Amino acid sequence: MYQRILVGIDGSATSLRGLDEAIRLANATGARLLLVHVLNTLILEGEIASTAYYQALADEIRGAGRKILEHAAIRAREAGVPFEDKMIEKIGAHAADEIVAQAMEWSADLIVLGTHGRRGLKRLAMGSDAELVMRHSPAPVLLVRDHVDD
Repeated sequence: MYQRILVGIDGSATSLRGLDEAIRLANATGARLLLVHVLNTLILEGEIASTAYYQALADEIRGAGRKILEHAAIRAREAGVPFEDKMIEKIGAHAADEIVAQAMEWSADLIVLGTHGRRGLKRLAMGSDAELVMRHSPAPVLLVRDHVDD
């Protein structure tokens, strides 16, 4: 049974549904959660990296990431689920790559992610971190949709 569940958190309603599902699983199995937030630092590359503007923007992004993790931690704590949290920041990192790497490092036996379930052109245009995690994950992946299209 699952004992180490990694949960990708990005602050969206979809990721919070994934967190809620992970909390239910952890309560049922006695598992521990690892709440992971990957900062989107791709926008911090290039020419602005050496400016004062960069520092202010980076601090703002880090602060938002901390708030996202704090909110997730409150939900896990209120549910009585043991957890750790981790914010990952790497310039040029893609969330999927960092989630897979963290799952391997932490020896996760399940990854839970919220997904928007995009298809067609939307998926091509926006990409799918959830799909990339699924393709490269060392553990089973549970994808939780925010809503189901009719």
